[in-house]
This record gives sequence, structure tokens and C-alpha cells, in this order.
Amino acid sequence: MAIVVEQRENAVAEYKRILAKVLENRPSGTRQRLAVALGKNRSFISQIANPSYATPIPAQHLETIFEICLFPATERRAFLDAYGRAHPGKVERRQRKDHHRLRPVTVYVPDLEDEAKNHALDRLLSDIAARIGKLTED
Repeated sequence: MAIVVEQRENAVAEYKRILAKVLENRPSGTRQRLAVALGKNRSFISQIANPSYATPIPAQHLETIFEICLFPATERRAFLDAYGRAHPGKVERRQRKDHHRLRPVTVYVPDLEDEAKNHALDRLLSDIAARIGKLTED
């Protein structure tokens, strides 16, 4: 039993290393775009891309990660292989669902001249976009 847990932990670290490598090779701002697309903070992106953290990447975020990070085919296959070893059956269940491609939309909003308020507005808009996305999945 302990061997299976260790193998899964190694597979989690492996797919996180692949994500970290892909992120390192992307333009500046990719982590922020990914955080916005997922409706999360940048610290969440740091956790899911750090092999030292055991925090798994939720399966529902995979397509968004692949899309925003522009995963090369080879890295995508390696990532999905490791993800499948770490979380047996989750990739197959996600692939059975109909996925919609994402597209970026730029929205210009007023600067509220307060970092906390601006951040709250950004989160609100991300949440609205995520909820709209969920409506299209049903």
C-alpha cells in the first residue's frame, strides 16, 4: 500500500515538473493569465506547478492549462501519462465530457485606484466568466 502511495506522489511530482518546465518557456504574464482563466490566485498556480507541494491539479483545470500554456504535444502526452498514473481514471472521465475551447476576451474597466478593490473586481469578473463557462457545460 505504501508503495502505491509513493508511486502516485512521484507521478504528481512528475506532472508538476512538466508543467513548471512549460511555464518557464512561456512569455511573462502566462501565470497570471492562467490564474485568471482558472479563477484562482497566482499562489494557486505556484502550488500546482511546484513538485514539492502535494496539492494535485484538479482534472477540470487540465484543458484550460493546456490551452493557456500552449502545451507542446510531447509534453502534453508526458503530462497526461503521469497524471493518469497519479490519478487513475480521472483523465478518462474528463475526456468523455464535451470540452469547449477557451478564448481570451479583453475587458477594460476603470482603475479603482485601490489595489484591493482592483483585485476584488478582477476576481469578480473571473468568477462571472467561470460561471458562464459552467452554464455552457450543462
